[in-house]
Amino acid sequence: MSEPETEDESPPKKASRLPLVIGLVVALVGGGGSFFAIYSGLLFGSPASEDMAEAEPEETDMPDVSYVPIEPMTISLGRSSDARHLRFRAQLEVPKSRQGAVETVQPRVVDVLNSYLRAVEIADLEDPSALVRLRSQMLRRVQVVAGPGNVNDLLVMEFVMN
Repeated sequence: MSEPETEDESPPKKASRLPLVIGLVVALVGGGGSFFAIYSGLLFGSPASEDMAEAEPEETDMPDVSYVPIEPMTISLGRSSDARHLRFRAQLEVPKSRQGAVETVQPRVVDVLNSYLRAVEIADLEDPSALVRLRSQMLRRVQVVAGPGNVNDLLVMEFVMN
């Protein structure tokens, strides 16, 4: 009592992907053309040419600083049986007007740095991120010794352990 299926019914046709592909190609060509038109200056002026016009080297005022080298130090670390040493060299950034005052107290600066570095644990020195912390600690100690406003920064030039 059911009617046999007829062969007229065919499976549904798959939707064509051609409109999707055409739409994608048109979008890419349109985007590329828009970019070219704006970048080359055909639309809205030329950002590239404006950047080139403004790219003239501008004169910047260099800070009025001087650098005072600290004599290189070799510091023995830990027990004498370990025979490990730290080679340390740095420079102090100072205002030019204060250079003479800082050079006058340089023996005190060397003393405070030498004392601090001898007291630091070897494990702290081996930590790769420790140099930032050590540098800030040393800068603070140098600023106390040199007086307020005499030292702007401490630049580590060499920090080698062997």
